[in-house]
Amino acid sequence: MRIALFGGTFDPIHNAHLKIAREAVRQFALDRVWFIPASRPPHKSGVTSTPYEHRYRMVELACEGEPVFEASRLEAREQNSYSIETIERVRLSLGGSEELLFLIGADAFAEIGAWHRWREVIASVEFIVVSRPGRAYSQPEGARVHRLEGVDLAVSSSEIRRKLAAGDDRVEVPPAVLAYIRQHGLYR
Repeated sequence: MRIALFGGTFDPIHNAHLKIAREAVRQFALDRVWFIPASRPPHKSGVTSTPYEHRYRMVELACEGEPVFEASRLEAREQNSYSIETIERVRLSLGGSEELLFLIGADAFAEIGAWHRWREVIASVEFIVVSRPGRAYSQPEGARVHRLEGVDLAVSSSEIRRKLAAGDDRVEVPPAVLAYIRQHGLYR
């Protein structure tokens, strides 16, 4: 079984996240994609003020109707969310027979050398790196990287938050996620 871990703040999850995951499933014959909202991402302190439970629920709603997608609570805790610890927990829970991949954007992958225990991260998973036109990144020695090309989507969570704060609900999120945002008054 091939499982991709797709982590992030998902504040909020948007259509580009889903398109990236669908394309990764198609191009790399993935059996599952686990969307893992970070409770406390160490490299993005202060970026999100939306409580974890809201972000998790939006991910859960976005994954509905997508049999290969699964919302995961692996990083639902008060401590910083470190990728290596998540990978270790996944390996323990699965028993080791699965092939584990890490779905990541080129911008985040370019900063991997600053991650907690980054050499162990590189040794423990293969990466599917979402390439952006004109964005180059170096590949650390020993990293096993597959490039996900052709998914150039100009959508960002920060832009969605900005539009919602301005009262503009014309945003690139699944309908169920937008309904949840409205119901809970998020990003206003």
